[in-house]
Amino acid sequence: QVQLVESGGGLVQAGGSLRLSCAASGPGFKFYTMGWFRQAPGKEREFLAYINWSGTTTYYADSAKGRFTISRDNARNMVDLHVRTLNPEDTAVYYCAAAVKITALEYEYNFWGQGTQVTGSS
Repeated sequence: QVQLVESGGGLVQAGGSLRLSCAASGPGFKFYTMGWFRQAPGKEREFLAYINWSGTTTYYADSAKGRFTISRDNARNMVDLHVRTLNPEDTAVYYCAAAVKITALEYEYNFWGQGTQVTGSS
C-alpha cells in the first residue's frame, strides 16, 4: 500500500508557474510508475504525464507537452510536476497516482492522492 499526498497548489496568475509535489509513504515507492492527472470543473479526469520507476522514461499527454515537466526523487519518495505559463484553462484538481505498470490509463493506476487545487487567474 502506497499513500500519496499532493501539495503546492494555489492561485496563480496567468503566465505564472508552479511546482506540484507528491509525497509518498509506504513500501515500494521506487518501483512504481508515477503519474499526474487533473480534473477540471465539469470535466472528466485527464492524464497529464508519467515517469517510470527509475526516472529514465517520461511520457506526456499532448495537452501537457511543452509546459509540464514531471520528475521524481526516489531517495526522498517524491514526484513533482512543474507547470509553466499557467492559464485559466489549467484550473483543476491535480492528482498524483502510482501504478505497477508503465501506463497512461487511469484505471491502471493502483493508488491515488487526494488532489491539490490549482486555479489560474486571468
